[in-house]
Amino acid sequence: MLSVTFSRVRDGEEDRLREWGRELMQRAGEVRETFRQEGVRHERSFLIRTSEGWVLIRAGEVEAPERALEAYKTSTLRIDAEHRAVMESTLEGPFAAEQIYECSL
Repeated sequence: MLSVTFSRVRDGEEDRLREWGRELMQRAGEVRETFRQEGVRHERSFLIRTSEGWVLIRAGEVEAPERALEAYKTSTLRIDAEHRAVMESTLEGPFAAEQIYECSL
């Protein structure tokens, strides 16, 4: 299943998110370990500047989104704890997006 989230970025935190994205790519082995725990197959993140500020868009292919979220929240892996801290300090909440289409097999 494809899972997509849109989050408002706190003012001035977009560079911290870029830095964290680069770090995640350098730590791909650790990221893949958390993917195995969560049932994630693929994940991408994007920063977009809007008239209301920066928005972080996260898209992932997951087996079961609810199970993946629970595994992430309860994970004791160091990289997950660091990820939670970065997300909590850089994001300020959801950004409303209107879904206009969905189709799957």
